[in-house]
Amino acid sequence: MDMLWSGWGDPAKAAPLPGTVIGLLRDLLGVTPRESGPASLDAVEAPASPLPDSAREALAACVGGTAHVRLDAESRIRHTRGKSTPDLLRIRAGEVDDIPAAVLLPGSHDEVLAVLRACAEHGLCAVPFGGGTSVVGGLAPEAKRPFVALDLRRLDGLLALDEVSRTATVQPGLRGPQCEALLNDRGWTLGHFPQSFEWATVGGFAAARSSGQASAGYGRFDEMVLGLTLATPEGTLETGRAPRSAAGPDLRQLVLGSEGAFGVITAVTVRIRPLPQRRVYEGWRFATFEAGAAALRRLAQDGPRPTVLRLSDETETFIGLAQPDAIGSAEAPQGAGCMAIAGYEGTEEDTATRRAAAREVLLACGGEFVGEEPGDRWEHGRYNAPYLRDALLDAGAFAETLETAAFWSALPGLYAAVRQALTATLTEAGTPPLVMCHISHVYENGASLYFTVVSAQGDDPVAHWEPAKRAACDAILAAGGTISHHHGVGTDHRDWYTAEIGPVGIRMLQAVKAEIDPAGVLSPGVLLPVR
Repeated sequence: MDMLWSGWGDPAKAAPLPGTVIGLLRDLLGVTPRESGPASLDAVEAPASPLPDSAREALAACVGGTAHVRLDAESRIRHTRGKSTPDLLRIRAGEVDDIPAAVLLPGSHDEVLAVLRACAEHGLCAVPFGGGTSVVGGLAPEAKRPFVALDLRRLDGLLALDEVSRTATVQPGLRGPQCEALLNDRGWTLGHFPQSFEWATVGGFAAARSSGQASAGYGRFDEMVLGLTLATPEGTLETGRAPRSAAGPDLRQLVLGSEGAFGVITAVTVRIRPLPQRRVYEGWRFATFEAGAAALRRLAQDGPRPTVLRLSDETETFIGLAQPDAIGSAEAPQGAGCMAIAGYEGTEEDTATRRAAAREVLLACGGEFVGEEPGDRWEHGRYNAPYLRDALLDAGAFAETLETAAFWSALPGLYAAVRQALTATLTEAGTPPLVMCHISHVYENGASLYFTVVSAQGDDPVAHWEPAKRAACDAILAAGGTISHHHGVGTDHRDWYTAEIGPVGIRMLQAVKAEIDPAGVLSPGVLLPVR
């Protein structure tokens, strides 16, 4: 099944907002319904593919025939941009000026290599396409010539399973549920469950340095990756012949997070874990965000560390976004304070032991145990927030997210600075926002902050958001945060990424780009400025 072309996920799972929420949006934020709904797919006017016959024939020869070269309007529209709110607003308005010239479906590593070489020969660009879930412009290249979307869905196999070493080698086109099912059937799990899990792919997890909701226990995706195969216009890169090595810089880390700018990932070797015997999630309430963050820090630094550990601030807790499927219902959380979710996965013994020990820490830090029901509701609705965003857009609200991370000592200042930047900018624009935040990933030395912003859309919703996004990104860097913890760089964050790593860092990466992609085929303007 393809994802909804003008929104998120499975259309059958979409649901309108309850009347109570629509009333709250109207009264609190001045949200009014849009005059017209999204364009229909049939009404979107896509320009004809600009590919000349010679390029079309060459590409078809690379991927095993014309059946794997799609030039029809619907296929190309479905591969236009990603799933950020500006992306969705533009596609809902029928704007497809940056549509790919073709969609290619290679079936092997060698076919990917052939496509990249053909693109270089015919003056084309190529953008790897996994689940299409990028929210940072990762699928919107700054291409001055036609580009093709390189859809990796046919590369969807489990290539090897080493139960002695506890590794699996998988292809990049596997979506999260497919990969998990293949491993579960053999008694294993990857343990990687980002909010995009149902639609994102293994290749996308690697290319964007994804972080799953159970990262406190299983680690980030880049920590799971032990080896990679990368197809570039200049040939193949194979990395990872041992779990760790002192043989020079680790080239795996160069590929992880490269977002298609250096090559196309065609295989990933990952660490796997035994399928847990037990999973249990529970809720805790803290009087303030500061008190809850201190409790999370203590667990992250001194243990025992839960598998899932997250904390919503006062606003997010009050609105109910800590449990997205409860918003507007009688089950929505009540009362003041901040909701934390702690989850434990593993053997029966390990789960019980860590849970009991963590309970003592959380109580000592001022936490109030509120039972398993909030944890169960979080688990049930853990992938629903993007559907909620679609419903908010339908109701005339603007809703977007952004995230960052910093060391623990810098986190309070970062939290305050980003909230202030968003609130001030949008209020000045005449659309005062609701700004919510949660800590979603914790480490011994720091944590991530994930912000959700809701406001009225304004006359031009995309233009209305741009100053606020710039102000938030400026605030992130000024307060000592990273421009992205797990969404990635894309074209949206590229200029701030440039500032974050500095001119020497950018020249180092551009030198790599020039050597392995001299014709500038791969994702121009994504991650790095176009030279």
